[in-house]
Amino acid sequence: MAVKLAIIFYSTYGTNHQMASIAAEAAKTTNAEVRLLKVAETAPEEVVAGQEAWKAQADKVANIPTATVEDMEWANAYLFLAPTRFGVMASQMRAFIDTLGGVWSKGGLADKAVSAMSSAQNRHGGQEATLLSFYTSMFHWGAIVVTPGYTDPSIFKVGGNPYGYSHTQGEEFTEDVKTAISHQTRRLIDVAEKISG
Repeated sequence: MAVKLAIIFYSTYGTNHQMASIAAEAAKTTNAEVRLLKVAETAPEEVVAGQEAWKAQADKVANIPTATVEDMEWANAYLFLAPTRFGVMASQMRAFIDTLGGVWSKGGLADKAVSAMSSAQNRHGGQEATLLSFYTSMFHWGAIVVTPGYTDPSIFKVGGNPYGYSHTQGEEFTEDVKTAISHQTRRLIDVAEKISG
């Protein structure tokens, strides 16, 4: 069975969108079917419009489909990306996850491979705690959490986070960064293939 990967992101200023796009390109080099999806913005429109960079990012992703429960049912692998907010995922991502009770209660999220990535304004700004907050929900689903661990040299070159790639806002997306994101994405697909095979 082919892997059907949903890459689901929230991005206020573009960092997680860029990470998700790199992951999608890496996934497309495999046999996986890929959907790049955003979660709905929950901040008031006037707040978003009042910050130039936030509004520019909202405009940039306007044509990307918004993730739905149907996407979750379609996929057999998930990659989630969201910035950290005080050591947990951004509320927009949390709001989406909170809509999944119906599919979760039917076992629709169980036994599917899942991984996560994050970002923060500064190094050690809560990224690891944010990734663990993702995985806590996914443990409740019965999903199979797939971290990068220390399975590729690229992990050490970009900070050594075994829970999932995390990016410091404003830093360059170097080849090492792209390699680490791509490695985690392909590892997720590899595990999903094994589960669904």
